[in-house]
Amino acid sequence: MSRPMVIAYWLIPAEPAREFFCSFIANLARQHDAPVFEPHVTIHVGANDVDAAERAVSKAARDCKLITLKDLGIGHSDEFIKTLFVKFATSEKLQQLNAIIRTAAEDSCEYELNPHLSLLYKNIPGTARQELAASIKLPFSEIVFDGLKAVRCISPTRTRADVEAWRIMATTKLSGHQKSDG
Repeated sequence: MSRPMVIAYWLIPAEPAREFFCSFIANLARQHDAPVFEPHVTIHVGANDVDAAERAVSKAARDCKLITLKDLGIGHSDEFIKTLFVKFATSEKLQQLNAIIRTAAEDSCEYELNPHLSLLYKNIPGTARQELAASIKLPFSEIVFDGLKAVRCISPTRTRADVEAWRIMATTKLSGHQKSDG
C-alpha cells in the first residue's frame, strides 16, 4: 500500500543554532549510519498542494517575526522520526504561525503541534536511545528561528530512503530576519 505525499511546513533555526544542529545531526548520522537532514521544527503537515504551500509560506513570512522557542530538554521515542529530539515549549507565536499556514494553505488537515527538533532518525533500542539522550547537553536554553520551508515528503516517513526523497517546495525568511541582537 502506498503512503500519501504531504507538504510539511518547517521552522528553521537561525545562526548560530542552525550550524550547531547541522553539525550535530551529521555527526550522529555518521555514528549511527542514519540519514542526514536539515534541522527543523515541523509546525504543520498538510495536503500535497505546491501552490497552496507557496501561498502559505509567503503569507507567513509577511505576517510573522522571528520565533524564539524554549528548550525543554532531550527526548527519545521508538518512532523513526522522533528517535532523539529536542523538546520545546509551545508558544503563542508558534500557534499563530501554525494557524496562518493552515488558513493560507486552505488546509483543514488536523495536525497536532508538538514542537521538537529531531536529532536522529534511526530505529535503535530503547536503552541506547536513553543513554544517548542523557549524554546530550545543548549550549543554549532558547533557540531563535528565522526561516520557513515547505517540504514535500512521504507520510509517514519511516526509512532513510523516505528522508532522502524529501524535496523543498518553498522557502523564505520570516519578516523579522533583518533584526540583529548586536
